[in-house]
Amino acid sequence: MINDKKVLFSGMQATGNLTLGNYLGALKNWVTLSDEYECFYSVVDLHSITIRQDPAELRKRARNLLTLYIAAGLDPEKNCIYYQSHVSGHAELAWILNCFTYMGELNRMTQFKDKAAKHADNINAGLYTYPVLMAADILLFQADVVPVGKDQLQHLEITRDIAGRFNGIYGDVFTMPEPYIGKQGAKIMSLQDPARKMSKSDENPNGSIYLMDDPDTIMRKCKRAVTDSEASVRYRDEQPGVKNLIDIYCACTNKTPDEVEKEFDGKGYGDFKMAVGESVVSVLKPIQDRFEQLLKDKAYIDGVIKENGEKANYYALKTLRKVQKKVGFPERIR
Repeated sequence: MINDKKVLFSGMQATGNLTLGNYLGALKNWVTLSDEYECFYSVVDLHSITIRQDPAELRKRARNLLTLYIAAGLDPEKNCIYYQSHVSGHAELAWILNCFTYMGELNRMTQFKDKAAKHADNINAGLYTYPVLMAADILLFQADVVPVGKDQLQHLEITRDIAGRFNGIYGDVFTMPEPYIGKQGAKIMSLQDPARKMSKSDENPNGSIYLMDDPDTIMRKCKRAVTDSEASVRYRDEQPGVKNLIDIYCACTNKTPDEVEKEFDGKGYGDFKMAVGESVVSVLKPIQDRFEQLLKDKAYIDGVIKENGEKANYYALKTLRKVQKKVGFPERIR
């Protein structure tokens, strides 16, 4: 607990382009949590290199992502926004936690199986121990809560298992993190395949709306979104494409599914898709404009990186030194 507030940790990878799903399912919620929690939001670039990256492109994407955090409304005075790679405690704690994690636990992780199938030519040890680094990310700041989607709960469960095992041996060292699952917009699906989550890595560019898509592109993607032959705007599982568009519209307008059904009662999909597209544009255009402003202010972003990195290191070292002492490492001579 910091300043009498519970601690919250989350982060996004510095790969691909953020989608509307990333914003509505995570980033939008992060902004609303700033007053209630002491928040640490990381650009998780250590995780990014489990897949081969172009160095210059990774640096550019990392900076853009950090800038997008701010453009989307995260105040760097109230939130600690930093690069994971600038805080060596992440990697140091991950090694220690590796020694308290069992092979059987890692073998059960579904994300490793999925990524190994997609990158058969690069099944590396980092990909396998990815959940341990994620556990270190969370435990390093003694996080009380972690915003997660339902597909990420397995990672939080192994984090709790590792923390519980360590605490059982050495006493009350780590805070046991709890999941925070946002109610609205928690899972936005692909516009072209509503059975799959909207993804940064979708091979079909029409399946995802990206945060930096221009208004014309957004409108075009919404018009092409998969629906069905019923031609009625109803929020039900039998119409997954329409249901997904209603979820998007609700998240962008703060309306309920019932209100949306009434609004478009008797109207066709053309009118509905147009309204969805316009609502998305109204949400993303201010973020895009702010992002472009911030990109031009190099000194400001550099200052945020320096100051927030120092803050993250300060709190990370408090946990790391405690852990190092518990496992028996020699004290440092100052």
